[in-house]
Amino acid sequence: MQRKLIKTASAFFMLAGVTGLLAYKNATDVPPLKSKFTAPIEAKELKLPAGFSAKILATDLGATRHMVVGKNGDMYVKLSKLKDGKGMYLLRDANGDGTIDEQKLFGDYQGTGVAIKNGYLYSSSNKGIFRYKLNAKEEIVDFENPEKIVDGLVDHGRDNAKPLALDNNGNIYVTIGSYNDNCRQAGSGKGMSPCTILDSAGGIWKFKADKLNQKFADGTRYATGVKNAVGIDWDNKTNSLYATTHGRGKFDDMYPQYYTPKQSADLPAETLYRIKEGDDAGWPYIYYDHFQNKKILAPEYGGDGKMVSGEKAINPLVAFPAHLGPNALMFYTGNMFPAKYKNGAFIAFHNQSTSLKKGYLVAFVPFVNGKPGKWEIFADNFAGVDLANPSGPIQHRPCGLAQGPDGALYVTDDLNGTIFKIDYKKK
Repeated sequence: MQRKLIKTASAFFMLAGVTGLLAYKNATDVPPLKSKFTAPIEAKELKLPAGFSAKILATDLGATRHMVVGKNGDMYVKLSKLKDGKGMYLLRDANGDGTIDEQKLFGDYQGTGVAIKNGYLYSSSNKGIFRYKLNAKEEIVDFENPEKIVDGLVDHGRDNAKPLALDNNGNIYVTIGSYNDNCRQAGSGKGMSPCTILDSAGGIWKFKADKLNQKFADGTRYATGVKNAVGIDWDNKTNSLYATTHGRGKFDDMYPQYYTPKQSADLPAETLYRIKEGDDAGWPYIYYDHFQNKKILAPEYGGDGKMVSGEKAINPLVAFPAHLGPNALMFYTGNMFPAKYKNGAFIAFHNQSTSLKKGYLVAFVPFVNGKPGKWEIFADNFAGVDLANPSGPIQHRPCGLAQGPDGALYVTDDLNGTIFKIDYKKK
């Protein structure tokens, strides 16, 4: 279902009539920027609820993935591909005027995960986890010599991002996604039984956040049957781990007797789980059908699209349309947004549902007393085109989410390397 995404300068200018954005130099360190285009640019084409507005803080940064903002406002942005040999940005508004005027590229590894906890910046490559000591101002003490926390995580090139989250008891959680779409045997439509991939992937692992030089064997498989949870966050309100999972690929290519092309476009659901230690989300043996509201036995394991699974897999809290690609999950704890958003979850969707002609959006799931309500679209039209009748290429793909110290929401885009800041002002 993947569509070819074309990146051109002229296509990018379709968003907000931008004629020049933060002309960053390709250097590891640069002095404060003097360009007349350093001021934030309004992202007027984004569709937001009343009272919200968005600005573009930066663009052309590279393949920006997850992001975190420190208490001092410093922005740390991960890259999935190295830029000038480095894989992470520090972006700083030195004088508090809302404009990025300092930047630094550092870290000689690419990846996705990044978080701040207990005086450290944690950052993942596709094979391991590092941390950088922060001073009292939450500034990195030594950019060149991060401590290695974990090494030796599985990386076969596919679904190899290592998103991470930290709890309040000294543990760090990392996703290890599956590199096989549904644990199929080579040259066969049948699934491996048991699925041996689950020994080292297709789940979430737990390590000690303050112990150096851990290997894969030092970790604990916290949860299994999680195909690829790129969105992962620890919610302090419920003291729980949550994850959004990518669903499997097509059905009709190998099982046309059970599934039509439309069913392949509509199934399976993308899902949000609350995950406890020892949980099994069911992959690859089952998938969740949000039309039937049931866990269905996968065709690789004898299912026919209707057979309910007998696997003891947990149920999702929320089911979303197929193939939207949830790439970030963030529980909102700020005070800027209206009360309904407090302790709710924002989710960045990186792809589109070809059936619904919707996608490339940020959704919101309200939580009341730890229970989720009905999900809704919060920020739409990152695509910059009508997905039902596209007149040009996709402009932006939401990938990362972060909360600023003032309660603003930051959204990264890994297609054009853009950072959006979403604010709220009561009218």
